[in-house]
Amino acid sequence: MTFDIVTIFPRMVEASLAEGILARAIQRDLFRVRVRDLRDFTGDRHRTVDDVPYGGGPGMVLKPEPIFRAVDAIRKDGGDPQTIVLVSPQGRHFSQAEAARLATLDRVTILCGRYEGIDDRVRQGLATEELSIGDYVLSGGELPAIVIVDAVARLIPGVVGDEDSVAGDSFNRGLLDFPHFTRPAEFDGWKVPDVLVSGHHGEIRKWRKRQALALTLDRRPDLLVDAELDVEEQDILHELMERKKGAAHGRD
Repeated sequence: MTFDIVTIFPRMVEASLAEGILARAIQRDLFRVRVRDLRDFTGDRHRTVDDVPYGGGPGMVLKPEPIFRAVDAIRKDGGDPQTIVLVSPQGRHFSQAEAARLATLDRVTILCGRYEGIDDRVRQGLATEELSIGDYVLSGGELPAIVIVDAVARLIPGVVGDEDSVAGDSFNRGLLDFPHFTRPAEFDGWKVPDVLVSGHHGEIRKWRKRQALALTLDRRPDLLVDAELDVEEQDILHELMERKKGAAHGRD
């Protein structure tokens, strides 16, 4: 799989790819990231990528020509990307399901905005989709691009050493993850739950299911609408919901 990221701050992206799981996966050629400096596709000696907005207003807007040229270069290098993502506040919410969809593709291009935004002709005539990582304002599209690459790359076989760990991550099945503990068994008066040191694998598995369901029901009940639950989890959820109803009636 290859990601092409178009940005005016290539070192910002490259620095994020130089450490940790992503760096090791890139070194092992499990996937590729090619960072394109937008200034390399300008046509003047000042390498101008922005201009004032038509109609007036504060700030600057990224010009369309360099972005179109950058994508043309990407196409010449390896053919048409299967999707060209514009990271944008107006985009569709990026989720684990979106990450799984992108992980099935071979070539993904991500366009990073800056300043007041990108000339809308890029959205109309070049981008095939828009994605947003959340309802807040960032200085540019580099951080969202890195988030997207990280989330998608984890789903590529071999990137994460323990694939069972990926399968158990929050959101993969529509549930938040269960709590995790490690040594020491007691720290500052806080003890690890007895079931986790019992050695009883069946009880540990059931405890983890219960914890994941209880956390999701308490903090993100909306996720349960589409959650993939086995029969045991359905029974546990029914029990938890009945208890929650009983507690609510008790307060009344």
